[in-house]
Amino acid sequence: MQMGIMTFMHECTHSVLFKATWKNWAFGTFAIIPMFISFISFKEDHLIHHRHNRTQKDPDAFTMGKREIGDYILFYAYALVGIFLTAIQFTFIFPVQKFRGVKALIHWTEIVLHITLMVAVFYWASNQSIASEVFAIWFWPLIFFGFFNSIRFVAEHYGTPWNSGQLAGTRTIISNPINSWFWNNINYHIGHHVYPAVPWYNLQKLHALMLPEIERQNAIIDKSYFSVFLNAMIRGPESLEQNKKLNAARVVVNSF
Repeated sequence: MQMGIMTFMHECTHSVLFKATWKNWAFGTFAIIPMFISFISFKEDHLIHHRHNRTQKDPDAFTMGKREIGDYILFYAYALVGIFLTAIQFTFIFPVQKFRGVKALIHWTEIVLHITLMVAVFYWASNQSIASEVFAIWFWPLIFFGFFNSIRFVAEHYGTPWNSGQLAGTRTIISNPINSWFWNNINYHIGHHVYPAVPWYNLQKLHALMLPEIERQNAIIDKSYFSVFLNAMIRGPESLEQNKKLNAARVVVNSF
C-alpha cells in the first residue's frame, strides 16, 4: 500500500493528482509522513532531477562517479538501506544546501508537523498498550517498501546514455500488471519523463503512442526490475567511460 501511496505523492510533485494546487500539497504533505521527510524537499529535488536528467546537475545521478571507494560505498549502501539515506538526504542535506526563506520555513514546519503527529500517535498507542504493534505496522512495511523502492530507483536510469535527454536517458520496464498496479504505472518511465503532466492512469496509453519514437531513438525498454537491478549490483557504480562503452555495445547489438 505504501508503494502506491508514494507514487500518488509523486504525482503531486507534478501537480497532476488533483486539479487544485492546494490539494496536491495537502495530499503530498500527509502521504509522505511515514518516511519522515518533507514534501517540499522531495518535490524540489525531484523537479531538479526532471530538468537535468542524467547530467551532472541531476541529484539522482549519484550512481555516476569515478568508481572510487566512496562511490562503491554509497551505491551499495543505497541498495541495502536506501530508505534511511533518503530520509537523511531530504530531511537535512538537501534542505540545508538549497532552502532559504519561505522554502526553509515550509520544510521545517512540515518536519515539526510530522514529529508532532508521530508523537501523538505513539502516545495514544502507548496508552492503549499497543505501541509495539503500531510500530511494527509502520516500520516493517517501510523497510520492505524501501528495498523495492531502491530497486525501482536504480532500474529507472542506471546504464541509460549520459546527457542524452529525457527520452534516451530513461528506461521503461514492462514487467507485469501487478507491478504496474502497485507502482501506478510509473514503470512506463520514459513517457513520464518526456510528458510529466500526463497522469498515471494514461501512462500505458502514452507508451503505446510513443513507441515509434522510442524505437527510433533506440531508448531502453526492459522486462524485469530485478534483472536490471541485479545487473547494476554486479557492475557497480557507473563512470562516463563505462557508460559510453555499454551503450555503444548496445547500439551494435540492436543494429542487427
